[in-house]
Amino acid sequence: MKTEFQLNGRAHSAEAPPETLLADYLRDGLGLTGTHIGCDTSQCGACNVLVDGESAKACTLLVATLDGAQVTTIEGLGTEAHLHPMQAAFRKAHALQCGFCTPGMVIAGIAIAQRHGPDVADATIRHELEGNLCRCTGYQNIVEAIRIGAREMHADAGTTE
Repeated sequence: MKTEFQLNGRAHSAEAPPETLLADYLRDGLGLTGTHIGCDTSQCGACNVLVDGESAKACTLLVATLDGAQVTTIEGLGTEAHLHPMQAAFRKAHALQCGFCTPGMVIAGIAIAQRHGPDVADATIRHELEGNLCRCTGYQNIVEAIRIGAREMHADAGTTE
């Protein structure tokens, strides 16, 4: 089945069977391995991507349903030389350990910042992260990173992907 959508800011035409999950397509079909698969049950958030600006779990989305959508993966955010403000905030706040959950947390953080603005409260961030699991941290640095990233995203409106 042919599906056309924007992927990381570029037109993309996907040829995939109708039952193909986006997570599998990104990883196996395109080599975009930043979208991690951590649970296969839609509970961990490691596979988060942005679909039309909203955080979505790629392990639950069929490629066939994305016709006309805008999909952004972790690979589509910043560059090594110029990180997306949320990526830079995760680095600044030391909000990662093993790094497995980090791409999904960064994507979730961007969506949280877009919904709640630059002054998002810690309690709101914690509530909105309920579908994202980190097995290494106590989440405090992740919450701090999202708070910092939200401020930076709104200060640098040209990079709010």
